[in-house]
Amino acid sequence: MYSDHARPVFPHGFRWSTATSAFQIEGSRDADGRGRSIWDDFIDVPGAVKDGSTADPSCDSYRRPEADVALAAGLGVDHYRFSIQWARVQPDGSGPANMAGLDHYSRFVDALLEAGVAPFPTLYHWEMPSAVEADGGWLNRDTAERFADYTALVAERLGDRVPQWYTLNEPAMTTLQGYATGALAPGKQLLFGALPTVHHQLLAHARAAEVLKANGARRVGLVNNHTWVLPLHDTDEDRMVAAVYDTIHNRIFSEPLLEGAYPDLEALGLPPMPVQPGDLDLIRWSIDFYGINFYNPTTVTAAHGESPIPFEIVPTPGVPVTGFGPEWPIMPEALRDLLVDLHARHPHLPPVIIGENGASFPEPESATRVEDTDRIGYLSGHIAAVAEAIDAGVPVEEYTVWSLLDNWEWADGYTQRFGLVHVDFATGERTPKASYDWYRSFIADARAEASAHAEVAR
Repeated sequence: MYSDHARPVFPHGFRWSTATSAFQIEGSRDADGRGRSIWDDFIDVPGAVKDGSTADPSCDSYRRPEADVALAAGLGVDHYRFSIQWARVQPDGSGPANMAGLDHYSRFVDALLEAGVAPFPTLYHWEMPSAVEADGGWLNRDTAERFADYTALVAERLGDRVPQWYTLNEPAMTTLQGYATGALAPGKQLLFGALPTVHHQLLAHARAAEVLKANGARRVGLVNNHTWVLPLHDTDEDRMVAAVYDTIHNRIFSEPLLEGAYPDLEALGLPPMPVQPGDLDLIRWSIDFYGINFYNPTTVTAAHGESPIPFEIVPTPGVPVTGFGPEWPIMPEALRDLLVDLHARHPHLPPVIIGENGASFPEPESATRVEDTDRIGYLSGHIAAVAEAIDAGVPVEEYTVWSLLDNWEWADGYTQRFGLVHVDFATGERTPKASYDWYRSFIADARAEASAHAEVAR
């Protein structure tokens, strides 16, 4: 069964993946010399995490890596996207490597390879050492060089077995929620004063890409969170603020990578980026693929009164929602429209990877078999949207479900569940959901059908 959608046909060689991030699943925050990160600091702020939880033990994956490898292999995915904690490898964000941390990730890479799953690591999934943030974090240009130094430690150890890498995860969310509104770590509330973090993250990515390539990497990219922006009303005012929001959420990150220039920020009344000579050339030629995380569209309307922000994010009318409520509307065609529009803006778009796509829905806490038909419908609709974008000429080559496991969902703690696998956080027991079985069958069928079409084409 493929929900309400006919099974789309994908090209031969299309890849299927699933993903997690280290801080959300590993637990063991004090183990083996791990340093303190900005998320440890955020957790300690009263009221910062919705349910007061601490990300420990979460899925206990630091001590149970073999369970996660088996689940990834059982899906039949091509890649498993996981992340490496900077604070495990370099506890203070400078100096030599913590070998216990590197050993852990080296063993994990070996286990994946032995199970027939290609490792696809992310070097930075929001987990900055506290010492780096104390020196300015992403507001400080020097952080790009510190990130390159950390990358070198990882690449020198894993580069002989890992040919493809993500550098940064969702720099937009780090800027917008980490530094502008304070909803995520490091909890700054700088509004438009957060914008220099955009450039410093992109520069860090580009420097890391250089280091990775020098250590044998074949393919390097980053993964941006993108959203399809809709004006609430068909008015000039709402269309204008939709364009502003599109710029600061999407285009300010995509255009330096894809065109080597920032949008005209000064035309929007925003300060220019802190660009130095050579920066944009380095950024422009730093990606072999373009990663996109997509969850939902964003509807905006013009803000009124004395707000320093010209737009207001509002519920998207007429569509269902996930467990987050109106904050996360479900609109699969928005992913298709986003991809088609990106390709129209950038005709020489490199290969695209959907680095995350998934949804949270209310589910039981204790270990159980979950019949998560809502999640199957969400995934089915978005996979069909990817197929439609490919049919329209967008060079998408991989799709990744977020997430393999229920996990600790950042500032929402354990109140949201995204996993294909249910995790009982009291016991660590993992129970595949109906969506796990559905995705496994979908992958097998999609591969068989693609092979059959390729054979006919010969």
